[in-house]
Amino acid sequence: MEDFTNNFLTYVLNAVDVIIVSYIIYKFILLLRGTRALQLFKGIMVIVAAMLLSSWLQLRTLQWLMDKAFTYGVFAILIIFQPELRRALEHIGRGKIFSRSSNSDSSGMSKVIDDIITAMYYMAKRRIGALIVFERETGLTDYIETGTALESKNSSQLLINIFIPNTPLHDGAVILRGDQVMAAACYLPLSENPTISKELGTRHRAAIGISEVSDGISLVVSEETGQISVAINGEIRRDLSEDQLREFLQEKLVPQAKSTPTLWQRKVKRNG
Repeated sequence: MEDFTNNFLTYVLNAVDVIIVSYIIYKFILLLRGTRALQLFKGIMVIVAAMLLSSWLQLRTLQWLMDKAFTYGVFAILIIFQPELRRALEHIGRGKIFSRSSNSDSSGMSKVIDDIITAMYYMAKRRIGALIVFERETGLTDYIETGTALESKNSSQLLINIFIPNTPLHDGAVILRGDQVMAAACYLPLSENPTISKELGTRHRAAIGISEVSDGISLVVSEETGQISVAINGEIRRDLSEDQLREFLQEKLVPQAKSTPTLWQRKVKRNG
């Protein structure tokens, strides 16, 4: 009976141990999901898989390279994930390590799109420059933290007020996550693509730059021409009509809106 009790207690402790470690890994992945480090983490998993494969197939040269990589890998990980490790420690210090949530619900995206379009064309008519970025799968937390945190419900009035000239937050980008305006006055990376038209200024280069390093969608209002442009996957389309912009956003942000070709798709096909 005593042996049975000891064995049962051992199984329970092992189960608790596995559950705790699994939960810690799960929360760590949630922290990474809001940053570009998730892609780096996936790359590390590929290297681990290559090391196991080289060991199994007895590929001596590849195995030697993998061994050397992992010898110094700990230091590389500390350098690569330094911002994420710092953020995790800050969460622990504030007691927020278990409070991170995800805004993946897209049920209200049609309302968000309506508000965005209302704000964009209001500003376009008045030549008010603006830069708005939609966060999608690739997290933009690193760039959100460069701006002024808002975490407010999206509305056309809020966006218009942010970009009114000579106000504290008008310079920089607004980043949206779902139906939340996460931050304003954010700094974005500028594209270094030499093929970009010389007519495009810093705002357009920032829109292209963030689309090169993430799958985010950037919307730009030119204060010189009043034209509305959209950047995605390192490419920019300029002077979109309201119908083109609405159908493009519906296609990219609302899952059920992907069944039929949009004005955006037809325009790309004609220009292709």
